[in-house]
Amino acid sequence: MSSIRRIYVEKKDAFAVEAHGLLADLRNNLGMGALKNIRIINRYDVMGLSDEEFAMAKALVLSEPPVDSVVEEHLELAAGEVAFAVELLPGQYDQREDFAEQCIQLITQKERPMVAAAKVYVLEGELSADDVAKIKAYCINPIEAREAEQAKPETLISTCEEPEKVKSVAGFLTMTKDEAEALRKEMGLAMSLEDLLWCQKYFNEEHREPTITEIRVLDTYWSDHCRHTTFMTQIEDVDIVPGTFTKPVQEAYDKYMAARDAVYGENTERPVTLMDIAVIGMKKLRKEGKLDDLDQSEEINACSIVVPIEVDGKTEDWLVMFKNETHNHPTEIEPFGGAATCLGGAIRDPLSGRSYVYQAMRVTGCADPRTPVSETLPGKLPQRKITIGAAAGYSSYGNQIGLATGHVQEYYHDKFVAKRMEIGGVMGAAPRSAVRRERPAAGDIVILLGGKTGRDGCGGATGSSKEHTVDSLMSCGAEVQKGNPPTERKIQRLFRNPAVTAMIKRCNDFGAGGVSVAIGELTDGLVIDLDKVPKKYEGLDGTELAISESQERMAVVIEAANRDAFIKYADEENLEATVVAEVTAEPRLVMFWRGDKIVDLSRAFLDTNGVAQHTNVTVAEEKAENVFEQVPAEVTAAADLESAWLANLGRLNVCSEKGLSERFDSTIGRGTVLMPFGGKTQFTPADGMVGRIPVLHGNTTAASVMACGYNPAVACWSPFHGAMYAVTESVVRATALGADPAKLRLTLQEYFPKLHDSTSWGQPFSALLGAFTTLDALELPAIGGKDSMSGTFMDKTVPPTLVSFAVGVIDGDKAVSAEFKEAGDEVVFLSCPRDNAEVLDFAALRKNLTAVHDAMEAGQIKAAAAVKEGGIAALVTTMAMGNELGFEFIKPFHDPESLFTLQPGGMVLELAAGVNSEVIFAGLDYMVLGHTTASAGIAINDTVIAADKALAAYREPLQKIFPDSLPAVEEPADINMPLYTAKLQLTAPVNIAKPRVFIPVFPGNNCEYDSARAFEAAGAEANTFIIRNLTAAAIEESVEAMVKHINNSQIVMIPGGFSAGDEPDGSGKFIATMFRNPRIKEAISDLLENRDGLMLGICNGFQALIKLGLVPYGDIRPITACDPTLTFNTIGRHQSMLVRTRVASNKSPWLSECNVDDEHLIAISHGEGRFVAPQEVLDTMLRNGQVATQYVDLTGVPTMDQSFNPNGSVLAIEGITSPDGRVFGKMGHSERSGEYLYKNVTGDKYQPIFEGGVDYFKV
Repeated sequence: MSSIRRIYVEKKDAFAVEAHGLLADLRNNLGMGALKNIRIINRYDVMGLSDEEFAMAKALVLSEPPVDSVVEEHLELAAGEVAFAVELLPGQYDQREDFAEQCIQLITQKERPMVAAAKVYVLEGELSADDVAKIKAYCINPIEAREAEQAKPETLISTCEEPEKVKSVAGFLTMTKDEAEALRKEMGLAMSLEDLLWCQKYFNEEHREPTITEIRVLDTYWSDHCRHTTFMTQIEDVDIVPGTFTKPVQEAYDKYMAARDAVYGENTERPVTLMDIAVIGMKKLRKEGKLDDLDQSEEINACSIVVPIEVDGKTEDWLVMFKNETHNHPTEIEPFGGAATCLGGAIRDPLSGRSYVYQAMRVTGCADPRTPVSETLPGKLPQRKITIGAAAGYSSYGNQIGLATGHVQEYYHDKFVAKRMEIGGVMGAAPRSAVRRERPAAGDIVILLGGKTGRDGCGGATGSSKEHTVDSLMSCGAEVQKGNPPTERKIQRLFRNPAVTAMIKRCNDFGAGGVSVAIGELTDGLVIDLDKVPKKYEGLDGTELAISESQERMAVVIEAANRDAFIKYADEENLEATVVAEVTAEPRLVMFWRGDKIVDLSRAFLDTNGVAQHTNVTVAEEKAENVFEQVPAEVTAAADLESAWLANLGRLNVCSEKGLSERFDSTIGRGTVLMPFGGKTQFTPADGMVGRIPVLHGNTTAASVMACGYNPAVACWSPFHGAMYAVTESVVRATALGADPAKLRLTLQEYFPKLHDSTSWGQPFSALLGAFTTLDALELPAIGGKDSMSGTFMDKTVPPTLVSFAVGVIDGDKAVSAEFKEAGDEVVFLSCPRDNAEVLDFAALRKNLTAVHDAMEAGQIKAAAAVKEGGIAALVTTMAMGNELGFEFIKPFHDPESLFTLQPGGMVLELAAGVNSEVIFAGLDYMVLGHTTASAGIAINDTVIAADKALAAYREPLQKIFPDSLPAVEEPADINMPLYTAKLQLTAPVNIAKPRVFIPVFPGNNCEYDSARAFEAAGAEANTFIIRNLTAAAIEESVEAMVKHINNSQIVMIPGGFSAGDEPDGSGKFIATMFRNPRIKEAISDLLENRDGLMLGICNGFQALIKLGLVPYGDIRPITACDPTLTFNTIGRHQSMLVRTRVASNKSPWLSECNVDDEHLIAISHGEGRFVAPQEVLDTMLRNGQVATQYVDLTGVPTMDQSFNPNGSVLAIEGITSPDGRVFGKMGHSERSGEYLYKNVTGDKYQPIFEGGVDYFKV
């Protein structure tokens, strides 16, 4: 009989959000009208448990009695039903399986059991075999998953053949050109034939055949992804065809050549390359002494500037780092994993520089996601699936690791059907004193820190460097990495410890190329023992170990004497740290596997980066209609101005992306200065993001600004003008947010088709000259960037793209947001002239930006925003939406058509009362547009555009892709319940001056810093403790430590986050399982019953409390199907925004500082926040005053409206207490409050629950 136990876990119909969503998707988008119903069932095969252990695992980990139905061993299908199961491909990381095993191990405290997970789809309806095949194809992406066997396996222990010895490439030294080309194609190498012949020459000099591993390592090391081969190609002849719009390209090229003379000397032999064009402006400014804040180092991790930051009145030097990363190819073929690891990779770059990464921006490009699935290109995923999956992946990673995503923007253009654009930009910072940088010395050791190595990501660097066809896409599965954000979160925490960073001489993250690049780049001489590299599973050969791009790993160089101390610190953070290499004096990269030397390459040869490539460039005249003169077709086709206005708002690159953006946590870290959407309705999009510098101890108002710029239509018309537009827009946006335009620093993202001839080379050549022209005129540097040069699929190519990111550091208190603030204010448009070649008057632009910044510093500008796609018409409309104001244009307004055109460099500004525009903008090209009004809507001449029509037109286009709300539901009669006022204030029997708070940090928790800061500010002593579970012994030690901490504390606080990644299929399970340990349960009972202690759980903590029974019952008890719980939001996705809540009862020490009916503006960020409970439980809670807080609308009334009650909680319940009020669970992040946060949304953001809890022990 098999030792494997199988169970099927299905959400009850009321909670089957995923199944209901898929049913609608298949019916609406795949045309499956005959499909009556679909059920989604999680299947688990479990091995290594006793009967008792399995029973506990089933009830506590693999299912939740209130929301799940469970069937053991056999799933019975009804007549007319058909089922199929889906599992990830072997070798792919499965977070559900991993954390299911970890959770179950907490129960057993033995060696980790084995779990295999699959998802079963049960289809009901009169479906043909062809229908079922179409549904399978829609649900299974063969790049990452496959249809699973229905039969239960005999064992979960994977068997693998012993890997063969790494072979040499026989006959390589004497191969002819044709034979070498055949080898190149056979091995699927990204390197050119010339590179391969260069290798042949080298190995002939070495007098030996290369190993397969050496060829693979060189292919990876020299790939375009790792070594910017395209950007380093030497440009020989340049032919710029004369014309009106190519004239500025020629002038820019001449200026570039002059800059080279100034920087390198007139007789320089340095080749002209795309890379040189990209960096020449920065080098010129540095030579002129205008770039003294640049942080220069041999260790290149990310863009880095030195900024003086005031902390508690004392000035400190900080390193502010920023980076942009792309994962275009991986996201195209596996959207969730590709986008998730895009962000993971972006984070690791500044993280490897020892900075704490605290804010992210996501910029993406997609073809129309509304395109019918039937029109999907052969070999491609539907655009809808790509963009929804990518959004889910990126947000999942950022939300889990605890990174505030401050700005999300997706651009739409038909040419992105060739390949998606997926860009992640991040901000990081660290005290300069915490970062040590030294050249490694012989005898130093290299530690591999973090995750284990598998096959995922093998060939990712080279795959991302290729153009693709239908056939090549089908063989890309191993190239896509799977992310494990909780592990990367641990590295974030470790690198925040100055005792750790003081040991690190150099660090590199494991991105493209794996061991071969991450360790291979650290220093000249290295001996790597691949047998010491921790593996996810057996069966990996030496080549796979050398080039696998498995995520969440760091390579760290330390002195050998620091080995034990470093590993101990890592273990305290629940991280694996393994010595895998040694630094040597001889400049060679050497790798051993199973005792054999399989790589032995000279550093000099590695550093050649292959054969120097050469090309010619041709820049042709633009033949299409001038985009700057175009009025959108939707506008010109409209019957009248009102129709034109509404049609403009409904354009795909103008309409609302609120439903997309809100799935990204924007408030984690307690540092978000501006929300992504401003105003009381949270509908006015911000121009970028502003986030506080992440000071761990102390307070600062210093904040970073990041803004992007891009327009695919302009880029397609002229790459030169597209880049000029992008850089200008990013600078104007950053200035509109409050940044000093003279102190901005930029990073650029290039994304172009594969370059085949001189004309295609003219695209990036022109674009970089456009960026250079703009930056040179503004005297601003681009100090970093990223290039992706493989945007080709068959005969289709991506837009010739350059995206610009502008970064600055400001006093966050002075940040300016875009929403109009008050009725009666004058609004002006500040424009920038252009010449007949559509080049901006940059002298005028500089004057404009300086004037705006000066006015902002003087408090004369209330609201500001750059004019973008949609023109002034769209901008003033969205600026008015946030606070439900209106706008009236001056009468008569003579040229309404101009309101719809592009206005690069233009800004719309709301002036403070009493400010004279003639004075502050004297000599500048500006016009008064009109004034704000108390009555919502837009008035222009004799036309009035009603606010409700404008909002509907603005929201509608993407509602079926990224809905921002659900249809209205009926309000329950008892939702506006009577308020409950406690008669007596609760106090503890003992007086404690500084209560101790215990905050356990489980794998996946990410709110511990914010929670500790909130308690410390309230006067408590906060103690965080990392739960370690890498081994059974570590679990036992963690249990003992938790018991001691609980016994020594007055308050236990369970913080928010994603414990165990909210797996398996449910939140808070890992935490609840740990707290059910008999010794921990006894300590909690003693705290609550005998020592009058308190407990608080927020978000993930609330989910754990309710799964334990601590709310609403007050003790830890078994959970039944009749108990309340928290489940998936009705909208079917994560929700992040500010919500309004009211205090419905103060029968709790936690709410003793609040008055009943007080309203607060609270950050929420969760996917499982819908409170559900049987009526009898609700009745009891209402009678006892246990409903503590409710979601309310703008008038303070509790509601089921999803715009205000974001998860669909019954009776709009946001927080509940135990019967005596001493245990409090709530979804809203009250700890994420602070002075000058969320400046663009008005309301009382300070909810004094922490003070209430602390003062309970002081009275």
